[in-house]
Amino acid sequence: MLPEHAEVQVRTGTEADLETLTDIYNHYVSETSITFDTTVFAPEQRRSWLHSHPEDGPHRLLVAQDVRFVDTNPPVGVLGYATSSPFRPKAAYSTSVEVSVYCAPEAAGRGIGTLLYEALFKALGAEDVHRAYAGIALPNEASIRLHSRFGFRHVGTYQEVGRKFGRYWDVAWFEKRLE
Repeated sequence: MLPEHAEVQVRTGTEADLETLTDIYNHYVSETSITFDTTVFAPEQRRSWLHSHPEDGPHRLLVAQDVRFVDTNPPVGVLGYATSSPFRPKAAYSTSVEVSVYCAPEAAGRGIGTLLYEALFKALGAEDVHRAYAGIALPNEASIRLHSRFGFRHVGTYQEVGRKFGRYWDVAWFEKRLE
């Protein structure tokens, strides 16, 4: 369990994080409608995803880690991660990114998502990125609040666009202009 006042370091994700990041993501795959993946992944299946987020550039992977565990190998104390990924594959979309944040279940509601997004948007400020987009499977008030705090605005909702756990889910789309 995360101590109430643990210090957190936000850093670039590395190959050593792959297993932990996969575990975090798999929680959301198997337990929630937050992602529309329906089958959990082995770390090897997520390796290309990890490598699609280099240390610099518009497509980032940032990891939040409890500072008490920074020098461990493999890394432990990983509390969550945030990414910016290509919005769409066509060249004209290159200045737009889709962003997401996932917290370890025990770290949810502790401000980790806010720390990750602060670092992510600061990093993106130095890149040629004009807009950020976030798709939020509904209902998800916590994610809507997080994105609203960062200046995202609702631009539309796809009705019953995904089916998981035997029901259909709506996805609200939010956008943020990046300066």
